[in-house]
Amino acid sequence: MHGPPLIGWLLVALCAATGGYCLLRMRAEPPGAARRSARAEALMGWGMAAMAVPSAVLDPRPWGPPAFAAVFGVAAVRAMGHHHLHHAVGALAMVYMALAMMAGPRGGHSHASMAAGGIPVLTGALLVYFAVYVVRSGLRLLPMTDGAVTAVGWSRLPELRHACRLTMAIGMFAMLLSL
Repeated sequence: MHGPPLIGWLLVALCAATGGYCLLRMRAEPPGAARRSARAEALMGWGMAAMAVPSAVLDPRPWGPPAFAAVFGVAAVRAMGHHHLHHAVGALAMVYMALAMMAGPRGGHSHASMAAGGIPVLTGALLVYFAVYVVRSGLRLLPMTDGAVTAVGWSRLPELRHACRLTMAIGMFAMLLSL
């Protein structure tokens, strides 16, 4: 990732923790759509964590960007096949960032040098999409019940599922800003 190393490490921690939670949620779900969704979110979380590692520590070029593009290209096709538009948009955003990493210069890793690797209009559209998604997901976390507690395992609480998606959308927004 390009930009301040502290931001990169915070994104790594946030995305890895979110990916880990999604893996736990995947194990708790019965086979079906909920398990596929948790698996896709775990892949996204861990992929975002790997992509956010500061470039001073790990420069994934030349092997990283094509690998990220291939993995998330397949994930996008699978998400579209299962009619998960948000997962498809997220995976395609990861492909876009991987392609922008390939387009960047081999030597320098400054934020200014990477700006030439992205298409401003597309980056802006993705930023708007994820900003709206963050606000929408944040509103879902507001209490909508009368306070009654149900006997549901911690890994299946809907609030945690929404918080997981909110966290990844914030991370994606931050990664797009640093493009």
